[in-house]
Amino acid sequence: MQELTYFNGEFVEPGAKVISIDDRGYLFGDSVYEVVRVVKGRCFALSYHQDRLYRSMREMDIPVKMTPDDLTELHEILIEQSEIKEGYIYLQISRGVAPRHHAYDRSKLEPQMLMSIRNLDMDEVNKLGEGVKAIALPDERWDHVDVKTTNLIPNILAQTKAEKKFAYTAMLFRDGVCTEGATSNVFAVKDGILYTHPADNHILKGITRQMILTRVAPSLGITVIEKEFDRAFVDDADELFFTDTIGGVIPITKLDRNPVSGGKPGAITLRLREALEKLMEEGLP
Repeated sequence: MQELTYFNGEFVEPGAKVISIDDRGYLFGDSVYEVVRVVKGRCFALSYHQDRLYRSMREMDIPVKMTPDDLTELHEILIEQSEIKEGYIYLQISRGVAPRHHAYDRSKLEPQMLMSIRNLDMDEVNKLGEGVKAIALPDERWDHVDVKTTNLIPNILAQTKAEKKFAYTAMLFRDGVCTEGATSNVFAVKDGILYTHPADNHILKGITRQMILTRVAPSLGITVIEKEFDRAFVDDADELFFTDTIGGVIPITKLDRNPVSGGKPGAITLRLREALEKLMEEGLP
């Protein structure tokens, strides 16, 4: 197995210096990205990631140059060439290369595409099922986090603050309302019902979040309500968990200094994690 990098139509050595200093992704964070899980040598929910990628490109006014079928084939080639069975593929598309200027001329720019495939330490992924610590922080991001851009400075700062406090990540609050995590979506469990922030412009419509809402929770007969909730609701919740592409369903067992669900993963959270893992093993295009 080997990690591979693909840039604008050819394979390059991982870490190779191939990106121009005038690339707008490098200069401005003027690019979009996706991260897709590889499970048993197959991409999981790739079509969902592609739909979100193309939406992000439309919102950013970046022209689409590759069809879904061609993009799928590229993902499959990366997996085949690398022989990686458990990992992830990172895809980034920038607006293009031009001398630094805030405004852009769409007709003079050619999008630049970078892809890489890397192994995952499954022992570390499985350990997340034992529960993680989180800290609460203000949500200082812009008003369109539903667009998956690489402009992630507030996320980076929040994640760094969390890790300095030996937490897995941060739970973010905007005007008192829990939005999501610095790198993930957030769910609360109260009286057997799941609650999560509505998929508006203040959260990213996470793919794992979608799996929970549309497939996993319904298969278990668990009701999900998309509704705003505040810190008091969070503190009163029976269970809390994050969802993301790499970790799946991640139980929160401590928020700031307070234990959650007795300091151990909640029963409903574990059922959801197990059902999601089963779905991932079965596969989903």
